[in-house]
Amino acid sequence: MSCPGRNVRERLDPVINPGVVSGHVHTISGGGGFSASMTYQDARAAKCSSCQIKEDMSNYWTPQLYVKFKNGTFFPVPVMGDGDDTNGGMTVYYLQRRGDNQTEHLQAFPEGFRMIAGDTSARSYDGSLAAQGISFNCLGANKPETNGIPNYNCPDGMRAQLFFPQCWDGKNLDSANHKSHVSYPAGTVYNGGNCPPEYPIHLISIFFEILYDTNPYLDQWNGDQHPFVFANGDATGYGYHGDFFNGWDVPVLQNAIDTCTDDSGQVEKCAAVTMYTPQECNNCKLPTTVNETVDGLLNALPGCNPVTYGPARSPPATCPGSTPPALGFGSTNYVDVTQTKGWEYLGCGSDAVGDRAWDGAWTYTANMTVENCIDYCTAGGFSYAAPEYGNECFCSHEMNARYAPQEGIMGACTMKCVGNSNEICGAADAMSIYHKCEGGSCTNNEIGGKAPVQSVPTAPSPVPRRLRRGRRA
Repeated sequence: MSCPGRNVRERLDPVINPGVVSGHVHTISGGGGFSASMTYQDARAAKCSSCQIKEDMSNYWTPQLYVKFKNGTFFPVPVMGDGDDTNGGMTVYYLQRRGDNQTEHLQAFPEGFRMIAGDTSARSYDGSLAAQGISFNCLGANKPETNGIPNYNCPDGMRAQLFFPQCWDGKNLDSANHKSHVSYPAGTVYNGGNCPPEYPIHLISIFFEILYDTNPYLDQWNGDQHPFVFANGDATGYGYHGDFFNGWDVPVLQNAIDTCTDDSGQVEKCAAVTMYTPQECNNCKLPTTVNETVDGLLNALPGCNPVTYGPARSPPATCPGSTPPALGFGSTNYVDVTQTKGWEYLGCGSDAVGDRAWDGAWTYTANMTVENCIDYCTAGGFSYAAPEYGNECFCSHEMNARYAPQEGIMGACTMKCVGNSNEICGAADAMSIYHKCEGGSCTNNEIGGKAPVQSVPTAPSPVPRRLRRGRRA
């Protein structure tokens, strides 16, 4: 199951640290119900997912990988293969790994189930099944997989891999350490075999893959020491870990486990589920709720996470005299111009180079900002304005319902305005849509909204449509 984008990247972990800021940055994929204090009911109420399967509103997350530059600064390493590498992404496998009895009935995760895999404090390899479940595949190097970050370059990217426990005690949906209610199989193999008697319920197996684009940072190596570190300060890879928060429609998952057994493993061949398009997955973004910067060039890893190389376990981080950032005051993908311009943000709509959403005026400039776009459309007498692709601006008298923002979905608007890096000006085929306030009401829609659709004909465009279509085709 591909997860082409990410919901959000920030210091949240509703399994380990519910309701508060977590210790380090995670990249979160899955359902749009994710939050610091989420419940199973919250997950099921989500209106979108960054993963393919519509019946799965689960969330999946791992610590963000950073590169530590020689000057001591940090930068998030992009993920490969997802089109827009600023968004991240992962692949989640649901694997049929039975014990000796190959007719054994594998079970779906129950409602409210959650678990973690890996040990954030580990900085050396102890040979346990949990440690075996963490591995790295250095693509293009023609070398075997390793259990820690390899100390040689990966020309085609470094793939981080994580296998979760698959045996459940059948009683507890969680446990104090978020591990004791589950177990790897008995024996010496982490990804197959019989379940121990204390954990009699054999669940479907979960496996994560994330492919990081590490090759561009070859000049940052110090001899044979790689420059990479996970958000928890782990420069070894042995402290890599992941979380799973079940948000499945459980009967659907059970039906998929029982019937989707095609050898190809392709989710498209599973009749038990329906799927989002890649664009719908990429639209499932969430605003940050932690008021701190975790992207771009950083002087330190967010939180109290010094870089550690082992082999001793990493001690709990402490920040004497510091105050954690508050929840609920993070960044958004729009600018509040209700008071300064009298325009409101309606949400992130879509567009298409071959079939433009709007036929009104259009311009582009190396100094594009949200305000500049609104001023341009105001001068033309338009009631809708939409920055797009960082440097473009589209205007219209009406909203095309087919491309309008979807209620409850933040959309894929993530590209910074070329004229102001603190503002968002849409993205490729994504429009940050603003509307001229009417009747005294002026309210921004932070996560999507029902945009008004007006029937006023669109004004002729001052730029030939064929030019607009072809410029980025």
